[in-house]
Amino acid sequence: MTRDADRLFEEVAFVGYHLGWSLDDILDLEHPLRERFVEEVIGLSRRAG
Repeated sequence: MTRDADRLFEEVAFVGYHLGWSLDDILDLEHPLRERFVEEVIGLSRRAG
């Protein structure tokens, strides 16, 4: 697997786990938007923890 593929799997797993979204819903997002959701979840976790 390439580094880009590994990163995609990480983003999908992260968003799916934390937001409960389906694989199809996550993959439908453009990459910058998916990255933004990852950053937002990280921010929420930091503020909560």
